[in-house]
Amino acid sequence: MATENSHSGLSSSMTDLMTSLAVIFILLLVATMNNKQQEVRQSRENILAKLRETLNQELVEYKGLELKDDKDDPLSLIVVVPEGLLDFPVNKADIPSQGLVFLQRIAPKLAGTLCSSEFRPEVSSIVIEGHADKSGGDEINLPLSQQRSMSVVRDTLGILGKTDSQKKETEETVRPCFLDLVSATGRGSVDPYRNDDGTEDQAKSRRVVFKIRVRSHEEKVVNKAVSAFEQK
Repeated sequence: MATENSHSGLSSSMTDLMTSLAVIFILLLVATMNNKQQEVRQSRENILAKLRETLNQELVEYKGLELKDDKDDPLSLIVVVPEGLLDFPVNKADIPSQGLVFLQRIAPKLAGTLCSSEFRPEVSSIVIEGHADKSGGDEINLPLSQQRSMSVVRDTLGILGKTDSQKKETEETVRPCFLDLVSATGRGSVDPYRNDDGTEDQAKSRRVVFKIRVRSHEEKVVNKAVSAFEQK
């Protein structure tokens, strides 16, 4: 009887020990994951902060231009175009003259920064979003907003393609890099520009928005693995 009690007590002690070890392991795992998530979040915030600082320095001469965080995507920065420069006439997708001048001045600096050796490994995409006001239906607004974004992409690439001997680097490296990163999308009228009182400003709604997205941690891991495989 004593032997049975002894075995029972030993078994119970081993069970308690294994349970304690399992709890410790889980706690350590959770702590490690939390620390990793914090490191990833801090790294992302550092990259976005450095990118914002650099772009502000490069584009400081453009009054009204603003860089802000994307409330819907923690990996993205939004380039807010100065008022009136890339606002489109009703039912039109042609860039206004003042918008072309703006693109001619900003495109080389924006593309040059994002395609630099410092930021190119960190940048995932440049999305140019076209928007329309709510005066038309989706059958009009969706293709119209897409045409507006495509107009900006087309003219920006055209600007980057106009090089001279002093800008050979733009033609050979920056333009192909920008072409690889950029995409155009039409959002229709789902995201109108609203005044402080909540009403839509239709003129400002007919616009394009630049969104710069940095790479996620998962994307970096995949790219690193692909690069290592290709080098074998």
